Amino acid sequence: MTPLGGLGEVGRNMTVYEINGKLLIVDCGVLFPEEHQPGVDLILPDISKIEDRLGDIVAVVLTHGHEDHIGAVPYLLKRRENIPLIGSKLTLALVEAKLKEHRIKPVTQVVAEDERLSRGPFDLEFVAVNHSIPDALAVMIRTAAGSVLATGDFKMDQLPLDGRITDLRAFARLGEEGVDLFMTDSTNAEVPGFTPLEKHIGPVLEQVIEKASGKVVVASFSSHVHRVQQVLDAAVQAGRRVVLLGRSMVRNMKIASDLGYLNVPEGVLVDLKKSGDIPDHRIVYMSTGSQGEPMAVLSRMMNQEHQVEIGEGDTVILASSLIPGNENSVFRIINGLMKLGANVVHKGNAKVHVSGHASAGELMYCYNIVRPKNVMPIHGEYRHLIANGKVAIETGVPQNRTIIGENGTVVDLADGVARAVGQLEIDFIYVDGKSVGRVTDDDLRDRRVLAEEGFISVVTVVEPTTAHIVSGPDIHTKGVAEEARVFDSITPKIADALETAMSEGVHDAKQLQQITRRTIGRWVGTKLRRKAMIVPVVVVV
Repeated sequence: MTPLGGLGEVGRNMTVYEINGKLLIVDCGVLFPEEHQPGVDLILPDISKIEDRLGDIVAVVLTHGHEDHIGAVPYLLKRRENIPLIGSKLTLALVEAKLKEHRIKPVTQVVAEDERLSRGPFDLEFVAVNHSIPDALAVMIRTAAGSVLATGDFKMDQLPLDGRITDLRAFARLGEEGVDLFMTDSTNAEVPGFTPLEKHIGPVLEQVIEKASGKVVVASFSSHVHRVQQVLDAAVQAGRRVVLLGRSMVRNMKIASDLGYLNVPEGVLVDLKKSGDIPDHRIVYMSTGSQGEPMAVLSRMMNQEHQVEIGEGDTVILASSLIPGNENSVFRIINGLMKLGANVVHKGNAKVHVSGHASAGELMYCYNIVRPKNVMPIHGEYRHLIANGKVAIETGVPQNRTIIGENGTVVDLADGVARAVGQLEIDFIYVDGKSVGRVTDDDLRDRRVLAEEGFISVVTVVEPTTAHIVSGPDIHTKGVAEEARVFDSITPKIADALETAMSEGVHDAKQLQQITRRTIGRWVGTKLRRKAMIVPVVVVV
């Protein structure tokens, strides 16, 4: 087993299983960029590690339909389009809609809980688990070398909105059979006790929407079918119509409605184009952007760049958890909306969201039910993996059988023993517009310098044979926040350095550019306390 993403981070989940030269992939998701990755749209698992073995892949199993588990599928299938995709009805419907945008027609197989099938040397059995999206599945992978139970994302909500609980009876049955390696969701492992019930959110949403005097905007993940259902029900009770905003929200909810996962009351949905005639106190906008994504609907509302305007008396509900790394973006959204006069309701001041992940008490139940021989926590930052591992050890899993890995950790399973036996170097694969994998960490470093420190160019025309400066040095700046005259004192020093170098026989343009960069770089660092990007241009005539 080798995770190519999802360990040490919340996103880009992907694990490769190998036996007898054949590969099985479980999940293939994306990670969303943080502020120190400017210009990046998405981050993919390091699928370059299996680029030369695409023909060995027997299938990709998708545990559920969230972007951090399915978002990278198009980029994998662009390398080999006929890799079979296995997943539940809703999961595959969401993937197929995504692939249609990439003009890829996939090979798919719909499965449900309690079903069992084989792909090459892998025998697969699927188990119902409860999560914040319907139709999530855990998968039992049986091979000649041993068995692995991978939970995907799950929790143990005992009163779920759709009545579909995590199948602990199946977990117990598999535990009796023998689970050699248990790979468990770690996201909430630091949280004691049990994750609150989803049904407790409905009454809070109803109360907030009922009391709102102006328009209401509810921001959530575009795949959170249960939350959208609760908003629809609360809107009906308050006598309001609902407008879905955001391309992914509209697409996903249509899929969920068509497949019977979302019950849309007659007449409650209205198109954005027709919503202008409805009074503010009679409408709810259900939008994307709960994580502060700059191009999402909620950010555009905050920047007053959307046709739905937020103002005094309006209510905005952020019905989602903070994904680690998005805190600053979300707080910026909250502050911006409040500045416009909106009442902002979020998880910090009202019970408008519960997590979709098992807390420590639920994990402990699972370990005691399954009684695995070995444990490898997955899906979470390193602190989450550590906390999950501690829960496993508390229930009796030996410490040397509890593997805290990271992306690229190669784990061998043989004779009932799992061992970390190697470490691959895993890179970030950046999607930047239509570019995939071409943007490097050095490029992002340059972008950060440009954003934070500014840009300085120095253009000089020289005649090396006479050690004469024909023109310049001309200094141009962007984002350095200094007046042009500030550079008057360094211009003659650059000219002196160049003339001295040319008189000593330096006639190469690149060497003269390096002298220019060093001269102005030292001065900018000392006088202006900046580390601006410096681009020297020396033209030799």
